[in-house]
Amino acid sequence: MKVLVIGDVIGRPGRHAVKELLPGLRKQHHVDLVVANAENAAGGLGLTLDTADELLSSGVDVLTSGNHIWDEKEIIPHLDGEAPILRPLNYPLGVPGRGYLVRNGALVVNLLGRTFMTAVDCPFRAMDRLLSELKDRPPVVIVDLHAEATSEKGAMGWHLDGRASAVVGTHTHVGTVDARILPRGTACITDVGMVGPIFSVIGDEPEAVLTRFLTQMPRRLPVAKQSHPVVFNSVLIEIDLATGRSLQIARIDKELA
Repeated sequence: MKVLVIGDVIGRPGRHAVKELLPGLRKQHHVDLVVANAENAAGGLGLTLDTADELLSSGVDVLTSGNHIWDEKEIIPHLDGEAPILRPLNYPLGVPGRGYLVRNGALVVNLLGRTFMTAVDCPFRAMDRLLSELKDRPPVVIVDLHAEATSEKGAMGWHLDGRASAVVGTHTHVGTVDARILPRGTACITDVGMVGPIFSVIGDEPEAVLTRFLTQMPRRLPVAKQSHPVVFNSVLIEIDLATGRSLQIARIDKELA
């Protein structure tokens, strides 16, 4: 089984790059499942039903998210619907939405880190509970840990080594070069990166980011005005369907002019 995991999709430029590049990648690499983090897909913060539909119609199978999933209120009622959209599993009980689903023969799980992040339930224990409670789950388990600290994401890889097929990090919008297979067969990378404008600060307008750093005044950060070229960061993971162990993980980084 081949799984393509796409980094945080940033606004209109990111959605356009997914639409232009993903169909060719699916065909070229014979991809069975595509997972993309979409919590920045609507104007750089949050997700709307229209932007979700745009990504799904472009070939994404599952949309994961993170701490910005609540920023566009219109999506909240749809989190309990049929659309394959996940919010982090380790939010408290009673929060709308779901933290996992099975799609194309794989269990896809979304977690939120706690280091330098929102105060939520422990992602390590939340994942342990899920794996112990789901008796009829497929061997292939894909985890998107949306977290700030690479140490926390790397630790989750070791915590789930042999119990998950892959643990991929999102959130920082900066791809890391530590893709590897851990000893018991779990593919791990601490951050996939982003799909967004290259001439930006993690997808946002540099001038606005600099103003916030220099003044410490809060302000919304718009998606970069110079929306092209766009970087497309992703990882391709090959997994043994029978055992759930990963055989290979490799970065696939593209640029759309």
